Amino acid sequence: MQSLNTAATGMAAQQTNLDVISNNLANVNTTGYKAERANFQDLMYQTVNVAGLAASGSSASPVTTQLGLGATFSSTTSNFSQGAMNSTGGPLDLAISGNGFFQVLMPDGTTAYTRDGSFSVDANGLLVTSDGYPIDPPITIPQGASAISISNTGTITATVPGNSEAQTITPGLQLTMFSNPAALQRVGQNLYTSNKAAGSPQQGAPGENGSGQIQAGYLEGSNVQVVQEMVNMITAQRAYEINSKAIQTSDDMLSIVDQLKR
Repeated sequence: MQSLNTAATGMAAQQTNLDVISNNLANVNTTGYKAERANFQDLMYQTVNVAGLAASGSSASPVTTQLGLGATFSSTTSNFSQGAMNSTGGPLDLAISGNGFFQVLMPDGTTAYTRDGSFSVDANGLLVTSDGYPIDPPITIPQGASAISISNTGTITATVPGNSEAQTITPGLQLTMFSNPAALQRVGQNLYTSNKAAGSPQQGAPGENGSGQIQAGYLEGSNVQVVQEMVNMITAQRAYEINSKAIQTSDDMLSIVDQLKR
């Protein structure tokens, strides 16, 4: 009976579905987190009869007869819709309103990308992420600077010692765009890495070439919809249960066959 294995693949698929849903719920308060959705596809089919082949005499079968062998997990899709803007009042808390990513320099010299704009200044004056990774290109805030302000287009101004007027700090903030951000690879710490499928990174000023703008004093919240995830979880649970019921029913039917042999 194929139903035992077919139902088992359904249970495995729903377990993976629940894994994805659980990760979304775990990151409901993660800054800049983008929800994921599990995708599935059917497995290969056992072809019993092909349409058009002679069935009996001169007649031909009008339909193809196939038996499916279950389902399998195929991929996850990221939802890059805008998360809620949460006001913090911090001058170095930055949210991206629209498309784009902040580019950061990793300790091994590679680059990564993030939507998490909770920045601070390290001992060297560099603007860094909450994990200490500097923004790329590097931005240095002069020692003793006050009244730091960041505009929607990424221009940074501050009052530095010895000057009563605000000074522009260069370079300003840049955003990086990808033609296919869904292909970016998550590596944890609210970071993504690029690959060929995502397209070449295009860096530019906020508000240019389709990129979003900077909202200083805000952080972008997770775009996870808790109610929707709860509905998805209940659906996955019911699907898991019905597949387990199919296995139990198949086992009962095999038991009847076994009793007939006796």
